[in-house]
Amino acid sequence: MTQTFLALITFLVPLAYSPGPGNVFFAANGAYFGFKATIPANVGYHLATFAITVAIGFGFVAAMDQVPQIFVAMKPAGSAYVLWLAWKLFTADALNDRQTARPATLWDGIILLVLNPKTYVIIALMFTQFLTSGTNNQTGTVQFITAVFTLNNLIAFSLWALLGDRIAKVFHSPHSARRLNRAFGAILAAVALWMLIA
Repeated sequence: MTQTFLALITFLVPLAYSPGPGNVFFAANGAYFGFKATIPANVGYHLATFAITVAIGFGFVAAMDQVPQIFVAMKPAGSAYVLWLAWKLFTADALNDRQTARPATLWDGIILLVLNPKTYVIIALMFTQFLTSGTNNQTGTVQFITAVFTLNNLIAFSLWALLGDRIAKVFHSPHSARRLNRAFGAILAAVALWMLIA
């Protein structure tokens, strides 16, 4: 199990800590609302991560093979949702003008995960690499892999949200705050387009 854990972490770290729709989203929300405000969306994202990872581990991939149209439809839907989030960030006002803005909710976190088809590919790939047919305790192995995957992502996204929070303290003037929002919005838009064409 130790060998599996080390190999799994080596596989997951580059995926979880490099810029993607999830961590850029949480960094931007951390910058705009502060680290604490990102917690509900982070919890929602990772509850969905755990549920979907378990489902895939126990055969959801076979169901997706039966109805491939679901996966095809999710790609543009996920890209559109991330693009919408990017637009909201890009057009957001200064950090101290929060009357109409609101932090991301638990449901925003769930939707962000569910509409990201790349997540399904990564999870399926992870299980093909670390869940072998000869394993005695398949249920325990699926649960172990799911727990490691979810916890690793939770730590990564929390660090990105904290980074966003710290960056915002540097960009505290209204002018620099708007520039920061636009930068995060542009990055998130680029990620949305990458999700669509990759």
